[in-house]
Amino acid sequence: MFDKILIANRGEIACRVIKTARRMGIKTVAVYSEADANARHVRLADEAVLIGPAAARESYLVVDKIIAAAKATGAQAIHPGYGFLSENEDFCEACEREGIVFIGPPVAAIRAMGSKSEAKKLMEAAKVPLTPGYHGDQQEPAYLHQQADAIGYPVLIKAAAGGGGKGMRLVDRSEDFIDLLASCKREAISSFGDDHVLVEKYITRPRHIEIQVFGDSHGNVVYLFERDCSVQRRHQKVLEEAPAPGMTPERRAAMGKAAVEAAKAVGYVGAGTVEFIANQDGSFYFMEMNTRLQVEHPVTEMITGLDLVEWQLRVASGEKLPLAQEQLQIRGHALEARIYAEDPAKGFLPSTGKLVHLAPPAEGLHVRVDTGVEEGDEISPHYDPMIAKLIVWDINRDRALARMLQALADYRVVGVANNIEFLSRLTACPAFATADLDTGLIEREKAYLFPEGETVPDDVWRVAALAELVREGQRAGDAARSHRDPLSPWHARDGWRLNASAKRELVFRLGELQQIVGVDYLPGRYRLTVGGRSVEARGELNPRGLLRVEIDGLRMEATVIVGAEKRHVFLQGRTWPLTRVDPLTHTGEGAGAEGGLLAPMPGKVIALVAAEGAKVEKGAPLLILEAMKMEHTITAPAAGTVKAFRFAVGDQVGDGAELVEFEAEAA
Repeated sequence: MFDKILIANRGEIACRVIKTARRMGIKTVAVYSEADANARHVRLADEAVLIGPAAARESYLVVDKIIAAAKATGAQAIHPGYGFLSENEDFCEACEREGIVFIGPPVAAIRAMGSKSEAKKLMEAAKVPLTPGYHGDQQEPAYLHQQADAIGYPVLIKAAAGGGGKGMRLVDRSEDFIDLLASCKREAISSFGDDHVLVEKYITRPRHIEIQVFGDSHGNVVYLFERDCSVQRRHQKVLEEAPAPGMTPERRAAMGKAAVEAAKAVGYVGAGTVEFIANQDGSFYFMEMNTRLQVEHPVTEMITGLDLVEWQLRVASGEKLPLAQEQLQIRGHALEARIYAEDPAKGFLPSTGKLVHLAPPAEGLHVRVDTGVEEGDEISPHYDPMIAKLIVWDINRDRALARMLQALADYRVVGVANNIEFLSRLTACPAFATADLDTGLIEREKAYLFPEGETVPDDVWRVAALAELVREGQRAGDAARSHRDPLSPWHARDGWRLNASAKRELVFRLGELQQIVGVDYLPGRYRLTVGGRSVEARGELNPRGLLRVEIDGLRMEATVIVGAEKRHVFLQGRTWPLTRVDPLTHTGEGAGAEGGLLAPMPGKVIALVAAEGAKVEKGAPLLILEAMKMEHTITAPAAGTVKAFRFAVGDQVGDGAELVEFEAEAA
């Protein structure tokens, strides 16, 4: 076994590998960019090496820097995690050349499966079922368009070297093919350095089911059952589970056998995942093989009781697989939710900023949190905006769903937009709860997942007001204790008036909705009035924002976190980001740069689609912004004229920067 390994990655997966290595008595070396100097994986590792600037292409993707760090620290092996260099054959070859063990498959397997088109040819020879499509080398747009027309729409354009949902475009109509092909190729060259694509028939209502495989250098290969990863947004997984609902033993055995055959066809060693597209009738087709550990591997660990990173380390050091196929068993059901810094209401746009408040649910037998950040850390624009992976387990799917809902309700994040509330609705969605699964679930359940015109419960306004009042009382008490006359009546916050009842108003806003909360001071409590209805309330607030509330004799708990003028109210599994309004200074919401279109997040301008002076219709694409490895198209908000672009192709822009001067047509 190794004495010391280097982890050529960052964030959650680097922390995950460190945890297992430490349990096994193996020293760890972290690498980090300038942006990650204070990152959690750096703090956890035994040693850490700076490898370059924030941009991944100048740090985490530079093979020579990683190899040099391993040699300088005496690391015997390198764990690549997932993403970055994990499936890079040049990196694997460099490790071999320098006598460093690559904790992953051999170069030949990475090369064989690294190209989706080449992998399809291998799988066809191995008699693994394939989706109808074009997997050849001709890449002329006109030829690919012709192939798509012959296959029949809808088709899916996929980067041959792609993964993680990037470099994919769904095409519903022939007339849209060329534009979407160009967009796909741009994203592919940016993310993978290769714009080679393949075109496949898009299966209607497909399920995305993957099989975890493991091989050793002694010729043994097993499968550790399946994961259902059908719930996706923008072709990226959001909610995964194991085992797959509705999977029969016969179908599991057939898919497992196909996955093992795929692994054997390339002499696979280590952890890998064979991904299939499955029809509702039970038929399935090979999609691709990921030659690395998957993001969602914890659900497999939860149902098997195994540590897959430990298996990776043992296999890479030359040991045989710890268990044979007949010794592997499924126990219970597990779910994984990916907690992202993103705004689901804005098309899942990534969010950046400081994690002002971060309180995950308590971990234990049923709940696990894999994360690369802690409170006070930054979600930067340089890398994937994942905050954590929340994994739950129980004896069956229904109980695991209940566990997930409770764990999400207990998760508190303030400082960046996040998808926790969306994940709660997704978990509770009747289609998901009843396992009516396919990769289009989020789109077809949009009305449930993105409700419009929701009302804010009166208790939310009351809790926000009560937290303000209790905080005022605490500050007054602190001031009194530090004053030379602590008993002075001027320190009291009891609303006392000489010839009038003690009344005031607190004003809060959520979006366009504004609410006034009337406050009357009573002995030891307050009378709060919302919408003409009054209740008596009191509460106790701890330093972490936990508020124990009593409203008309009913007791409950809430959390209220202050961030500038924001009051983030966590109540009964929901989050309400209210704004405290000062009636003396509030002048209304700013409208941004008048006549301009603003950047929704930091990024780089990669294409100007419209021309200056052009007249365009509402919804017409104007420019394309690349941020966090994804393309975001800025469109015209109305019919009008593009007066000027404020940035050129290649320019970096900040959040809220004016991108386009736009003049709307008069109504």
